[in-house]
Amino acid sequence: MTVLPSFASKMRECERVCQTLYSGIAHEIQDALVLRRLRQMVNTVLLNPLWRERLRGAGITDAPRSYEEWQRVPLSDKDVQRDFFMESRPGMVVPLTRGDFEIVASGGTSGGRPLEIVYALRELRDTYEIAGRFMGAHQLAPHLAGADPKWLFTTLADYQMWSSGTMVGGVLQQVPGVNYVGAGPVTAPVLEHMFSYRGPKALMGISAGIAILAELGAGMRQEYRDSFRVALYGSGVLPQRKRVELKALYPNLAILSYFAATQAETVGLQLDAESPCLSAVPGLHFIEVVDEDGRQVAEGEEGELVVTRLHAHETPLLRLKLGDRMVHRPRTEGPALRTRQFEFAGRTGDVLHINDSQYSAVRAYAVLRDELKAAEVVDLDAVAHDVQFVNHREAKRIQLYASVDDVLGLTYRADTVLGPYGLQRLFVNALPRALSLFNHGEANAASFEATGYTFQLTFVPRPSAEIERTAVGKVPLVRDRG
Repeated sequence: MTVLPSFASKMRECERVCQTLYSGIAHEIQDALVLRRLRQMVNTVLLNPLWRERLRGAGITDAPRSYEEWQRVPLSDKDVQRDFFMESRPGMVVPLTRGDFEIVASGGTSGGRPLEIVYALRELRDTYEIAGRFMGAHQLAPHLAGADPKWLFTTLADYQMWSSGTMVGGVLQQVPGVNYVGAGPVTAPVLEHMFSYRGPKALMGISAGIAILAELGAGMRQEYRDSFRVALYGSGVLPQRKRVELKALYPNLAILSYFAATQAETVGLQLDAESPCLSAVPGLHFIEVVDEDGRQVAEGEEGELVVTRLHAHETPLLRLKLGDRMVHRPRTEGPALRTRQFEFAGRTGDVLHINDSQYSAVRAYAVLRDELKAAEVVDLDAVAHDVQFVNHREAKRIQLYASVDDVLGLTYRADTVLGPYGLQRLFVNALPRALSLFNHGEANAASFEATGYTFQLTFVPRPSAEIERTAVGKVPLVRDRG
């Protein structure tokens, strides 16, 4: 495997023949090259006894001849990743004894269990260069203009083997024409010092790390604030209130999503602040949005995000579910960019389980937010720092916590406008519109009311312990309690 030509070299050869950058090559050519790579990957994993057994269990004994056949390859999840690439790491095609590998770990913030993955260093270098070049050309270049030095910071913490600081930092260092600073978590004086550098600046961090920049920059000189041009946030969603605060403080700021994961350092990049669509980096990963049977959903439909790393001769992992839901969006058609697009729709675990029905918490929040605003009770997007559903299953109660500045005032207004039963009626009528993709149409207001569930909207102060946070400060949208 180590002597086979890299996929990056095949991409460069394709660029030479087509006389254009890979990201601008016609979809038909990209599709043909990627399918050839997927075929090679299946042939590769069939050399490994564990992979061979897994694929044969799905009736696969040779490489797929089409994308339709590719979808017969079984989906992998975090348990498969753990079984194949931790402890003795039996899923590797080239053994660790050869050397030249990197071990990267996730903190296990979703499932609570740590998770490791292995990469060949030579392939990591390829992916960093491909992603960095794309990011510079299509995401940052429109904002980092002029003759002054250009800066790209990250506040991601590079410790405890975390993939965030390690892998995303590897990409950021390969963005052409910028000066990279791996700052890690910063204080207000450190942020001001960084922003005092002459020239336009971009900064990447987790959502909470971007949100806090509104506080850290409150006393900063205006000329420094004006130089902040791009904020890139990871970890899903940045609340609307935080966006408003950031834009008020940093007038020239574009706020864009940088969607990454343990197995895929650059899953999707938001290129336009006015569009929620994420663009895949062409040739980096094969990205699918699939239904519960692992089949690609149609454009406009929602499904689960599945990623296959194309640069993985030595440590392949096929069709990994990352735990995120996406909406499949149309491809871009160039001429400078031809790639796949998708839109973040929430974590797979962002589901409210009520008896036998599964309600999308993302949709439930959107519906309730709109209904509360229409009733002139509250605009949650404008006032809430964080929101979280808590499902008290034994008590049959759904509680939506919202951390706000004016707890007493908003509580009084909600009680006054809605009365003792108004909120329950609003919730009962709204929730059926939040059924997940695979349960749509199975419930209505009457059937939900028959479950005996009640609903509460609870305003809490910003640092309240009522809202559960992970060890790294993330706020999961849904928490279940007994």
